Amino acid sequence: MKWLQTMGEWVRAELRALATVQSSDRLWQMPLFAALAMGLPLLAGAWLGRRADALVASLGALVFLYLPHTPLSHRMVSLMACAFAMTACFAFGLLSALVPVLMMPVLVFVAMAATMLARFYALGPPGSLFFVMAAAIGAHAPAAPHELPARVGLFALGCLLACFVAFAYSLHTLRLRKPSPVTPLPAPTFDFVVFDAVVIGAFVGISLALAQLLQLEKAYWVPVSCLAVIQGATLRAVWSRQLHRVLGTTAGLALAYALLLLPLNAWSVSLLMMALSFLIELLVVRHYGLAVMLITPLTILLAEAATLGHGSPGHLIQARFFDTLLGCLVGLAGGVCLHSPRFRKTVGGWMLALAPARFRQEDR
Repeated sequence: MKWLQTMGEWVRAELRALATVQSSDRLWQMPLFAALAMGLPLLAGAWLGRRADALVASLGALVFLYLPHTPLSHRMVSLMACAFAMTACFAFGLLSALVPVLMMPVLVFVAMAATMLARFYALGPPGSLFFVMAAAIGAHAPAAPHELPARVGLFALGCLLACFVAFAYSLHTLRLRKPSPVTPLPAPTFDFVVFDAVVIGAFVGISLALAQLLQLEKAYWVPVSCLAVIQGATLRAVWSRQLHRVLGTTAGLALAYALLLLPLNAWSVSLLMMALSFLIELLVVRHYGLAVMLITPLTILLAEAATLGHGSPGHLIQARFFDTLLGCLVGLAGGVCLHSPRFRKTVGGWMLALAPARFRQEDR
């Protein structure tokens, strides 16, 4: 039957896509220094007996992944700007936890603003993902008001350490490879910078609202999964990322469950997270699904390591699976809308009518 043949061809195409490993010219030193940026705060926390504080700092150290391949002066200024923005997003997330009703509006604002800035300044992968992730984890890690300055300070220190590591990495690698030239920024358009950011922010908010409606506990991974999927450049890319993320997360949860059954202490958790970070940066440019398989246990450890041993690993694994599935489904729906000409024409027309006259003239 024809439909069976078509279905078979589609399945074979998907399997080929899942099995494809991309080539990459990324230097092996980059994953090593990324692991150091995240791991140094964790090792310091293990030494000082301050694991929870170290986890906050290591979250800030993820800013290292925004390091561009441009000349030294440009890359350090760009990285410090990202560090400031990530710290602000984390602070917004912490503040929203004090008033839970503001959590969704704040996350929508962060997703919109981060996406607009990432597109306006042509920020490469991972785009706005870690800005939203910082806000989401901050929003689901409530603290007393008097603890907020210390937490923001720890996050900022993690960002600062990542900048020092990035400086050392740059001094080393610029001897091995010439930097890429600083390309002029593309002319911003209302459709690419504003419309896409508003739609992405809206669906990130919808994903969090559904998580709250379903009373999911610590559902920080729902909006992050939604954003990771919806950022695909085409609808095909959105579908592929959604499939990679669901399958990779499923395998990653099995790996995380096995790791959580081990007798982990502060030192072993630190070394394990460094190893996972190294492997992720080695794989993410080659096979997204394999990288997600390792991202899942790393994220669980990053957000939950301070409370390991206080609950059932099975409950935690089950919660993260439903978080990922819900986020991916909302992200896929958002991707369908974002790449639908009819949706863009209708909703974009309404938005453009409300925009200042300058935007309407530029759009023409």
